[in-house]
Amino acid sequence: MAGTFRLTLAQLNPTVGDFAANAAKARAAWEEGKAAGADMVALTEMFITGYQTQDLVLKPAFTDEAMAWIARLAAECADGPALGIGGPWRDPQGVLYNAWHVLKGGKVQARVLKHHLPDDTVFDEGRVFESAPVSGPYAVGGLRIGTPICEDAWFDDVAETLAETGAEILLVPNGSPYYRNKYDRRVNLMVSRVIETHLPLVYLNMVGAQDDQVFDGASFVLNQGADLALQMPAFDECIRHVDFERGEHGWRAARTELVPLPDEWEQDYRAMVQALRDYCGKSGFGKVMLGLSGGVDSALVAAVAADALGPDKVRCVMLPSEYTSANSLEDAKAVAQALGCRLDTVSIEGAREAVEAALAHLFEGLKPGIAEENIQSRLRGLMLMAISNKFGEMLLTTGNKSEVAVGYATIYGDMAGGYNPLKDLYKTRVFETCRWRNANHRPWMMGPEGAVIPERVIDKAPSAELRPDQKDEDSLPPYAVLDAILERLIEGDQSVAEVVAAGFDRAVVKKVEQLIYSSEHKRFQAAPGVRLTRKAFWLDRRYPIVNRWRDGS
Repeated sequence: MAGTFRLTLAQLNPTVGDFAANAAKARAAWEEGKAAGADMVALTEMFITGYQTQDLVLKPAFTDEAMAWIARLAAECADGPALGIGGPWRDPQGVLYNAWHVLKGGKVQARVLKHHLPDDTVFDEGRVFESAPVSGPYAVGGLRIGTPICEDAWFDDVAETLAETGAEILLVPNGSPYYRNKYDRRVNLMVSRVIETHLPLVYLNMVGAQDDQVFDGASFVLNQGADLALQMPAFDECIRHVDFERGEHGWRAARTELVPLPDEWEQDYRAMVQALRDYCGKSGFGKVMLGLSGGVDSALVAAVAADALGPDKVRCVMLPSEYTSANSLEDAKAVAQALGCRLDTVSIEGAREAVEAALAHLFEGLKPGIAEENIQSRLRGLMLMAISNKFGEMLLTTGNKSEVAVGYATIYGDMAGGYNPLKDLYKTRVFETCRWRNANHRPWMMGPEGAVIPERVIDKAPSAELRPDQKDEDSLPPYAVLDAILERLIEGDQSVAEVVAAGFDRAVVKKVEQLIYSSEHKRFQAAPGVRLTRKAFWLDRRYPIVNRWRDGS
């Protein structure tokens, strides 16, 4: 039996709690679909609220308002295509579900409830929602559609049930956050669903950032045989129309745009830029600032900030002490000039002398050490926060994942700040990311083209410059070794014995393990930062602060 069906896919960026703005985006997408002759317009999981809401959705007033906006959209979008949109639903008994609402003819024509509730990595949906029985397919025009909501498509049972109960295509609305190489995992799982059900599948993902999570879009459509019919861009808001035609062997999507996806280096950098852009934009910060030391980490943060907000929205501050080298002063200036950012200089020497003089009667007779070094770091934090308060510019912190892992950061010092773009980027990847940015420029970058981080900044030996001739490797293994151990202990959850068996010195591994566990209290107080891996420090890795266990293997 012949038949056609046009589906409009809206890969958009909602904001948590901004119902009016999210509804306006939904209406605009619906209008575009209507103008294109669509039979249905689809939006992503929990779109009306934004995602993730965490415990906010447990507040009755919040959920009431979300449900009211769904009803309002149904009324406003009555004359035209069906509109599928994610949002919470509380049933008459007061049970709360993650739902996807199909609006048609001024009412909710169908409501799909999520069955599988993820409770791993950054998700804890079982805490806020109830698991529902598997919903059946619904009809729009002459097409029966099955909708596994996000996690429901990661398992075979929901899709197979939908196929067995008459679904002719699968439409999967997602709130799937980015981590490195996740796209491959998504495609492999969706290919499995297509092979199992013999149905075409639409994978629709949102874009934008919320707190630590970035949603990377990259939506796609697969036909039977896992043939790719549509590949939407990564990270960009966009709307696309997909035409399905019913033939002898069922429905099939016409092949259309296949956008190439960027490599993992570009995706990581884009995630850092998008995370900072949305964190500032959605929380109301128009400008940012950071301490620019002349080192590679702060240089990369400055580049990310310039690309996210524009160089004119970024203030860099150099805070030299007697231990700051001339090279560092020159390098900080070179970075700020290359990016086109403002650079201010505030010496901490007078303040350091005053603090040390105030403490002299208590410290008398004691050898100078880390306490004196940390005074410098905390004075820098104090001054940066004062500038932040005075001018309303959010302070960015600049510690990379290697430092965050082993505690080589000072609470109330260089850890001060509202957001950390490098929080999930190991030091060795910091170096390579700087080189990538120097060699590449994209339209979504607001900073200048060309080499914005001098090679000298990338190549010089890392140092906190808190004492004469200090180098990070004075007390840490070389970063190539440290990062390899950290990735095995953190990302791989390997035992000490497994890391040693891979060729690392046991004493070094045990030292790194001790540093990781003893630094948990610092990470608990650290600024949020963009998630790039499956084991980012926050919701991905929830360890006790007090922990006397150590691996004896």
